[in-house]
Amino acid sequence: MKCLYFLSPDLVSTKKVSDDLQEVGVHNWFIHVVSQDEAGLKKERLHSSNWLETRDLLRNGFIGANIGFIVGVLAAGLAMYFKPFGENMASIVYVIIIAFATCFGAWEGGLFGVASQNRKLARFSDAIEAGKYLVLIYAQKGQGELVKQMMSDRHPEAEHVATDRQFFNPFGIVRRRPANS
Repeated sequence: MKCLYFLSPDLVSTKKVSDDLQEVGVHNWFIHVVSQDEAGLKKERLHSSNWLETRDLLRNGFIGANIGFIVGVLAAGLAMYFKPFGENMASIVYVIIIAFATCFGAWEGGLFGVASQNRKLARFSDAIEAGKYLVLIYAQKGQGELVKQMMSDRHPEAEHVATDRQFFNPFGIVRRRPANS
């Protein structure tokens, strides 16, 4: 499933985009809008973006878990070497040390991620703050070209700014659309 990014200039245009997308077969559930105007989106019954889309929770949680795992392995290695609890410490204790450090790292990373903007949307934050609407369209296989064609035919005011192969892959790369095409 691809995620197509379109910048729409205003709420009226965004509502028309949503209606036309539904008309060509994109279910309303697969259209999300990132905007400063949450009240306007609710009034027009447009799906606002969710926390997984606007915050870097998943990415930072995975990074934190990896760091926690490394710290846990180091701590378990030190505990094996220095034996602070005696010679007969059960092997499960080392596993618990690693598991605890991994979970703690994931938790800390997640907390940091909730406090930071999704890195995939960061490049569009100036446009969103200026009052534009970023429309995220999750196109199923085979729908991508249909959506692009419909958008260029009916909504030339909405600019196709990027494509992502899978939005929820926290380490995926957003391919910017070339300016001349």
